Amino acid sequence: MGGPVIISFANQKGGVGKTTSAVNIAACVASLGFRVLLADLDPQGNATSGVGQNKKSLHYSMYDALLGGCSPAAAIVPTQFDRLWLLPATMDLAGAEIELLDREKREYSLRSVLADVGEDFDFVFTDCPPSLGMLTVNALSCSHGVVIPMQCEYYSLEGLSQLMISIKKVKQLYNPLLSITGILITMYNGRLNLSTQVLAELKRYYADKLFKTPVVRNVKLSEAPSFGQPIFYHDKYSKGSLAYMEIAKELVSRVL
Repeated sequence: MGGPVIISFANQKGGVGKTTSAVNIAACVASLGFRVLLADLDPQGNATSGVGQNKKSLHYSMYDALLGGCSPAAAIVPTQFDRLWLLPATMDLAGAEIELLDREKREYSLRSVLADVGEDFDFVFTDCPPSLGMLTVNALSCSHGVVIPMQCEYYSLEGLSQLMISIKKVKQLYNPLLSITGILITMYNGRLNLSTQVLAELKRYYADKLFKTPVVRNVKLSEAPSFGQPIFYHDKYSKGSLAYMEIAKELVSRVL
């Protein structure tokens, strides 16, 4: 496969640890020696601040790259972390959802952006907004795989089947190469009956897709974004860091 491996982190439900997973897996994969681009496609820009980027100091962002306001390379900024670069997002990106609707081949706008810069990276990890709108469709249309972060809750199970239907549609319409890289359990609490029941249910239907390591609730993991650091740099030996490193290694072995 030429160019980078492109993986999207998607779930239409908010608050499931999607951005946390995108940021931390990107940093862990970069620490394994790969050149990684973290592409922030969420107008909230949490992945952008999660790697310590001040949004006010940006000349260009994902919005400019998607809508032709600058070359894709001009929007990419280095982070302070080894082999990790960022294509940042600001609130402007919320407008792209509407502006893209009038464009021809609008589903492939992100694909064009990444085609221009792909040679420089081994992996591109895209943090999608918590919806199944045009930005998420753009991400899925150019991805080789999707990582689905989810909590062990009943509503999450319901949302998962909806997401699977959407992924199938994008695969049929825009991107036959799209596959599910894995389902990632976040904020796990093994002491709760509900968590173990939902996990058992997931194993029954998606055993081959589940990442082996769940991410347990972890104070260090929750505080890392306020320092603008992935957990690997904030506290390398915390439970959260060790879990994401295991997941990163498993992800690399699944896609390479």
